[in-house]
Amino acid sequence: MIEAKSLTKRFGDIEAVDHVNADIRDGSVFGLIGTNGAGKSTFLRMLSGVLKPDEGSVMIDGREVYEDIQVKSRFFYISDDSYFFNNGTPEEMMNFYQAVYPRFDRRRFIHLTESFGLDRRRKIHTFSKGMKKQVSVICGVCAGTDYLFCDETFDGLDPVMRQTVKSIFAGDMEERNLTPIIASHNLRELEDICDHVGLLHKGGILFSRDLEDLKLNVHKIQCVLSPGMRPEDLTMLDVVRTEERGSLCVLTVRGFREEVEKAMESCHPVFAEVIPLSLEEIFISETEVAGYDIKKLVF
Repeated sequence: MIEAKSLTKRFGDIEAVDHVNADIRDGSVFGLIGTNGAGKSTFLRMLSGVLKPDEGSVMIDGREVYEDIQVKSRFFYISDDSYFFNNGTPEEMMNFYQAVYPRFDRRRFIHLTESFGLDRRRKIHTFSKGMKKQVSVICGVCAGTDYLFCDETFDGLDPVMRQTVKSIFAGDMEERNLTPIIASHNLRELEDICDHVGLLHKGGILFSRDLEDLKLNVHKIQCVLSPGMRPEDLTMLDVVRTEERGSLCVLTVRGFREEVEKAMESCHPVFAEVIPLSLEEIFISETEVAGYDIKKLVF
């Protein structure tokens, strides 16, 4: 289990990560989402021991990550800008990581590079962005680690390859209890694979919840209110966001579905329908509450 306690990192006057607490359970997929500059990459770099926290700590099964070589052998970090040796080939990277990670699976590396159509003896700097990502992912899953830290791992991959990578992650989770931690802007990709989601905003964490629990407690209502009634009159509902399209109101509300439906019925609307939100819609509604409003940015 990974525990981040009061994790804080500053760069001069910029507080990139501000006293973040998070628990990441083994065998789950933890999705890290957030606005631009929210601190996702900085958070992952502290989890992986690349950066030392200014305050707080990162523990894996009770052991501090930073400067602990044994703990670091338990995870593999796939950064957004993948690093390879100058003029290095996939085969050379395989030999390097085999020396670093005791459980590195050489046979699987060869099999995956062949399956992905990657030439193991070709210089990696001649590969496309997507091909470089594929090499990084193959190195990560073949390292045989307990945890895989992924920063925008799906960025640059085509739809077929994204689905392939998800299938590999799912297979490793089932076979050896792999725990992927994935930071991404692509919320639809995360929604397909994540069990738990943490939302960062301006260096702080707005929430860290199981995805299913989150969806059970946030809903979208499409309704036509009775004559003379306005959305602001719905005081019995915890309304997060309101849109009006003529006579049609679209409300984002918090609460259990049964309670929400009962409250709407008490208002005797002309029409009302409760619809589940996507992760992207939840992200927009929560960040708007925190002051990151698209209307303020555009108009």
